[in-house]
Amino acid sequence: MTKLSRRHFLLLCAAADAGLLLKTSAADAKGIGDFPLHKKVGETTSICPYCSCGCGVLVATNEEGHITNVEGDPDHPTNRGALDPKSLSIRQMSNSPLRLKTVMYRAPGSDQWEVKTWEWATEQIAQRIKQVRDDTFVTTVKVEDKDVTVNRTEGIAWLGGAANNSEDCYLATKFSRALGLVYLEHQARI
Repeated sequence: MTKLSRRHFLLLCAAADAGLLLKTSAADAKGIGDFPLHKKVGETTSICPYCSCGCGVLVATNEEGHITNVEGDPDHPTNRGALDPKSLSIRQMSNSPLRLKTVMYRAPGSDQWEVKTWEWATEQIAQRIKQVRDDTFVTTVKVEDKDVTVNRTEGIAWLGGAANNSEDCYLATKFSRALGLVYLEHQARI
């Protein structure tokens, strides 16, 4: 008679359980076929909007477009699937009842907020950028008693944040330079 150690007994039990589990699940799976999901879920890749590390996230959304799950993207070279607690809270930030979904405007000197349209806000932003640019545009500066052409505005600055990916930064830089901005900065450099 062979003596059976405690370790070998546990290994045999685990192997027997695994075999039974596989046999039952394979038998059960034959009769199931395709079953429809209750809700359609879409999944897309994105970048975490919090710090400037640029971690990749997989964002799952339901039919209404609400975020249902956020997890790390294992194929992303920055984080390889790992996420910090801030990134995991993207779902809460997106679905919060406190999140504003309309343009709110408070006129100078007023204590009341007004609901405005996106078209109105876009028009106001464009007009104010043009007005400040026109008021602060410098075409030439004196350097050693000579006029040097600079064509710049010193009244507007652009500050990027962690939510800006490389493409956003590229377009914002092109737009800012076209306006004549000289003060451009990004959170990753501060």
